[in-house]
Parts: sequence; structure tokens; C-alpha cells
Amino acid sequence: MIWEIIGLLIEFLFLGIGLYLYLFAIGRLKYSNEENRKKAEAFRTQSGSMIRILALALMAFMVVNIVLHIKDLIS
Repeated sequence: MIWEIIGLLIEFLFLGIGLYLYLFAIGRLKYSNEENRKKAEAFRTQSGSMIRILALALMAFMVVNIVLHIKDLIS
């Protein structure tokens, strides 16, 4: 039972990673350092669309896994 809960927490972790990558890809993250912001902006202009697509795919996959995992835990 404890391994099931740990697996569910890991799935939520990957969902959070996907959300963070999506927010990065659309430029919603704030940076305290101007140099880091410029580097992130340059990287985002080169590969932002690919990161956005992969982040959305990761989030969709993890939501399905979480729903199925919770359904399995309940039954």
C-alpha cells in the first residue's frame, strides 16, 4: 500500500514538472536575475514550441495515470 502512495506522489511530481515546463515555454516565469531572463528568452525563442508540445503531452499522460491510479486505489 505504501508503494502505491509513493507511486501516486511521483506521478504528481511529474505533473508538476510538466506544468513548470509549460509555464516556462509560454514565458510566465519570473526571473530575479536579468542575465538569466535573457538566456531563458533566447532558449525559449529557439525551442519554445517543442517544449510546449512536450509539456502538454507529459501533463495529459500524467493526468490519465493519476486518474487510473486513484481509481485502482479506491477499488
